[in-house]
Amino acid sequence: MANAAQLIAALCLLSACGQTPAEQVPRATTAAEASAQEQAGPSLLLEGPRRLVLVPASGPGARQLWGGPGQVALATEGGRVVVTAGFVQMVMATTFHGPDPLEDPRALLGQDARARRMVDLAMADRDPGSMRFGLMVECVLRGRAEGGWILVEERCAGDVPAFTNRFWADPATGIVWRSEQWAGDGIPMLRVQRRGP
Repeated sequence: MANAAQLIAALCLLSACGQTPAEQVPRATTAAEASAQEQAGPSLLLEGPRRLVLVPASGPGARQLWGGPGQVALATEGGRVVVTAGFVQMVMATTFHGPDPLEDPRALLGQDARARRMVDLAMADRDPGSMRFGLMVECVLRGRAEGGWILVEERCAGDVPAFTNRFWADPATGIVWRSEQWAGDGIPMLRVQRRGP
């Protein structure tokens, strides 16, 4: 699948996995291509630094890759964004210490769960001086019923400025359909909405 290979190369390139010549940087998906792909299956509506539609660039699995115009790419695990590319600041990696409580939002109804993760951040220019590795983030998650959804609020602090993520999940399936997520202290919160099957 060409798009998956392009997106993996983009994430690797922007995560400093190797030195890729400029002519080998993946071509951005055009708006027309994204629109055509969106009609064929699931997509993510992304609002944050920009408003974009991202389409799948990988098959089903625990970690999914999404790509869109301007070489913007995300990797998600369930409803959580764990890697970003194409923004002024990027999340190069997210590593949880133990399971992510967001794996089952229904289990968070009316009770607290704690999560600890490390993130690696870098500016888009990949200047080594801008890279920060092993930033510890400690969070408390709690879910509640709201407007027919499970709303999970995740309050976090640590080696980055404090932030609060919000995830709206289907109470029947536990699937996160909408979220507001931190993806670095150098960009606005990402608003992500899943669309399609």
